[in-house]
Amino acid sequence: MKQTFTRTLALGLVLGLASAGARAQTASPATTPRPVAGTGQLRGLVQDSTTHKPVEYATVILLPAAGTAPLASTTCDDQGRFELKKLPAGNFRLQVSFVGYRPHVLPVVVGSDATALGVLTLQAAAQKLGEVTVVGQKPLVESKPDRLVYNAEQDGTNAGGTAADVLRKTPLLNVDVDGNVQLRGTSNLRILVNNKPSAMLNGNLADALKQIPADQIKAIEVVTSPSARYDGEGSGGVINIVLKKNTLEGTNGSVGAAVGNRNQSLNGSLNTRRGKLGLNTRLSSFYNTYPYRSSLDRTDFGPAGNGQLTQQTTSNSQGGGGYGQIELTYDPSPLHSLTLSANGNLYQNASPQAVFTQYTGGLPALDTLYARDINQRSQSRSYDLNAAYTRTFGPDHPRREWSVLAQHTRNTNTSRYALSQYRAPTIEQGPLEYQERSSNLARNLETTLQTDYTHPFSEKNTLEVGAKAILRGVSSDYGLDTLLLARQGDFARSPRRSNAFDYQQDVGAAYGTFNMAAGKKYALSLGARLEYTHIAGEFSGAATDFTNSYLNVLPSVSATRTLKEPGHTLRLSYSRRIQRPNIYYLNPYVNQSTPNSVYYGNPELSPELANSTELTYSTFGKKTSLNASAYVRYVGNSIERYNRYNEALARSETTYGNLATNTNYGLSFYGSLKPVQAVNLSANLSLDYTRLNSRALDRTTSLLTANLGFNGSWKINKLYTIQGFGGGSTGGVQLQSRYTGYRYYSLALKRTLLNEKADLTLNASNFLSPGREFRTETTTDQFASTSVSYQYQRTVRLAFNYRFGQVSAGGQRQRRSIRNDDSKGGGSS
Repeated sequence: MKQTFTRTLALGLVLGLASAGARAQTASPATTPRPVAGTGQLRGLVQDSTTHKPVEYATVILLPAAGTAPLASTTCDDQGRFELKKLPAGNFRLQVSFVGYRPHVLPVVVGSDATALGVLTLQAAAQKLGEVTVVGQKPLVESKPDRLVYNAEQDGTNAGGTAADVLRKTPLLNVDVDGNVQLRGTSNLRILVNNKPSAMLNGNLADALKQIPADQIKAIEVVTSPSARYDGEGSGGVINIVLKKNTLEGTNGSVGAAVGNRNQSLNGSLNTRRGKLGLNTRLSSFYNTYPYRSSLDRTDFGPAGNGQLTQQTTSNSQGGGGYGQIELTYDPSPLHSLTLSANGNLYQNASPQAVFTQYTGGLPALDTLYARDINQRSQSRSYDLNAAYTRTFGPDHPRREWSVLAQHTRNTNTSRYALSQYRAPTIEQGPLEYQERSSNLARNLETTLQTDYTHPFSEKNTLEVGAKAILRGVSSDYGLDTLLLARQGDFARSPRRSNAFDYQQDVGAAYGTFNMAAGKKYALSLGARLEYTHIAGEFSGAATDFTNSYLNVLPSVSATRTLKEPGHTLRLSYSRRIQRPNIYYLNPYVNQSTPNSVYYGNPELSPELANSTELTYSTFGKKTSLNASAYVRYVGNSIERYNRYNEALARSETTYGNLATNTNYGLSFYGSLKPVQAVNLSANLSLDYTRLNSRALDRTTSLLTANLGFNGSWKINKLYTIQGFGGGSTGGVQLQSRYTGYRYYSLALKRTLLNEKADLTLNASNFLSPGREFRTETTTDQFASTSVSYQYQRTVRLAFNYRFGQVSAGGQRQRRSIRNDDSKGGGSS
């Protein structure tokens, strides 16, 4: 971005929030406990009364036997532990509270020595929709030692949008104009839905994110330094999309609709729980339209002279489909829990294109001048079947748990295109001279079995162990027919551009993690994961079949230091991860709808290994929070996209290879401020320096990228809320390319209706201009190109959501779910 003033202002906002946060934590005399002196101590552990899970960062306040003035206070750590020191002897009251729970007050006696209070439990706060509602509102972003949580349901600007809109507003994430997701400068990450992989995400990720309505998303969790219990994933981290779900007694649901110039949607949910049985259902349908235009100018450096390619494209991509989910839970006793679930989706997309191409210079025999009408269509169908059993061991054995999980997923993606080529003396179409039609059927089938066991030896020492098997089968059957009207009477199969490809990948894994306390201020986590991989690829009618097996040890370690002030923590972590390419990178199908620029995958890719180190500081108070981190990540055999030039066909060919080292250095900051009860402000800033070095291409490229965002909301009164978001990126770099950044902003006005049972939200995004231009510049020894894309981004949307039914506290259970985050996914190319 070239707006120096804008960047300076945004940086000032972040630093201002940080300094304001520091001041707010020390300058609130009304809430600062009065100093007390003594030798007494109180220790304890705060847990959820139903799940027996620790309540992270609950507030603990010591009160006099009569009165409300606090004498001392502290905050629980991420294991629910707390400790109050230097207390006078006597009789007092202890108040424990956290958002979403009923405050718990109990009498305590402080002696001259340490007093262990044991386990203190909090009960979930009761909620009754449509009646008197007592709920604690979560902050928009929660900073935890191992992750950042963006509570999307608290952001009114998301109403009526898609998952891509929500991810774009999540701190640390960068979603470009094509819908590709990056975390700290890399797109080598895994996106989960409710802590599970989803078949709908196995294909084109950008299209998949358009299928999940924002109204059904509860939160986005960004895990930057996964522990050994996660599957080996290579670089950026794990992104978990948490969908809304009912786990309380009663029956409730919601219906919603959104209309706008870019996307329309309908969604609904119905949830019920009666005693031991619970049922959650969700259904949605959607329609999106994204017009764009683009141009490509390329200069080829050939021995016979330079060639010049000029290409212009206009298109209007339109897609729609539906998503459905049903989940059945059964808790035969407080110690046993069963879950069965199924979900499926259907997505269809049509992208008609008009392309004008002219190539001159170099070899005169390759000079071309033509216009093409291309009709691209794709359809994706997928389903997930899940089963889980969880065994807990009651209040006498808190945090002890055993689970068994199974998952079966299938994704079928059909893509095809048909083109007609016309001789074009000008940009207008001339007579028809050539036709082409192509189809590609890709399937991804996965079966996963997993078991995990957690055993606490004490309040501070815990062992986690588990094993997992993933059986993954991938196939692709692609064919292409051509018709040259001057020589043929009908379409004929092109054997060179048609084939069938099968790929099998089996992964067996075992892990162990030991969490322990080292003194009163330190917590350590030591873990390792062992993964064995066997792969096999087969091409029909070809002698290029291959097999490979490898064994990897993936260690992880983290140390957390609790600082003097409550709520201040410092965490240092290291992890080694492996990422295997998925079908999008492996599929050798050649997409030649524009013959001067083709794309295909590489079935002989090897997995990449990454080493990541991160230092994080976080603090929070009643009105402020701050998270700052520094990291370095090194990948020695990084899978990178690269371009090469085919001189005989005068075309650039894009594919992937293990041909670079990728080193990333970064700093990120997030701060929030609540100056008054009705106003919430937050800002985030990240600086990422990327350096790519390829001996194979004899090339080194680097770039410093800045990403920033600002979010603010003002609850004007009980009925009206205004919320705004603004953010952007300065661009990015690939091995041979650099691309410009983007700006994104939105403003929403929400009106509650029908006794707070309904919301009506008007949202406008990027409304000051119809669209924005984006540029990608690619330079190699053989050619240099500039690609310009104009995206129409102005969006106006009206969303309505209605909630019905009643719920009450009870029946909440912590449920394990499968995470498959071992595959490196592709973008939206």
